[in-house]
Amino acid sequence: MRIDIISAVPSLLESPFNDSILKRAKEKKLVEIKIHNLRDYSTNKQKSIDDYAFGGGAGMVLSIEPFAKCLKELKGKRNYDEIIFMTPDGEKLKQSHANQLSLNKNIIILCGHYKGIDQRIRDYLITKEISIGDYVLSGGELHAAVLCDAIIRLIPGVLNNETSALTDSFQDDLLAPPVYTRPAKFKEWEVPEILTSGNLKAIEKWREQKAVENTKKRRPDLNENKKE
Repeated sequence: MRIDIISAVPSLLESPFNDSILKRAKEKKLVEIKIHNLRDYSTNKQKSIDDYAFGGGAGMVLSIEPFAKCLKELKGKRNYDEIIFMTPDGEKLKQSHANQLSLNKNIIILCGHYKGIDQRIRDYLITKEISIGDYVLSGGELHAAVLCDAIIRLIPGVLNNETSALTDSFQDDLLAPPVYTRPAKFKEWEVPEILTSGNLKAIEKWREQKAVENTKKRRPDLNENKKE
């Protein structure tokens, strides 16, 4: 899988992809991540990529020309399944989105900054808009890192245990059951006896029950989604 990220501040994306699971995914050549500096596609000598908003108002707006130039170059080299813009007013990211996107071969992620991006980019140059929540950050770089993490960990071979991702919260609209590790007893707090019984069938049934209970208690809206 290849992921191209277009950013006005590419240095913000250095750390997330150089540690832990994402780093190993790159080293195994299971995913290729390319970060493109939007300023390299500026159309003027000053390398500026933003301008004042038509009609006035506070804040600067990222211009359409650098994005269009970068996208034209990338799309001239390969076909892309999705061109995604990260924005607070996009469709809220769900596990099902990550599942679907992990099946793609090539995607592009656009990161906004400042007040926003020229609306024509959203109208004509992208295929999907995704939000990671109802709040605003300084730019789309952290949004992009979150989306990439959610996608990449699902690619076969990335996690040491392939079934780990399949039992995460939100798979099948259920939260994950509680997990425990050694010691079996800490102070007066003990691990549920069933988990140390060795009875795998009973343990699996307990986990399914706890997943349902957790979902009803913490995220009843997920049960409502199932009914729709």
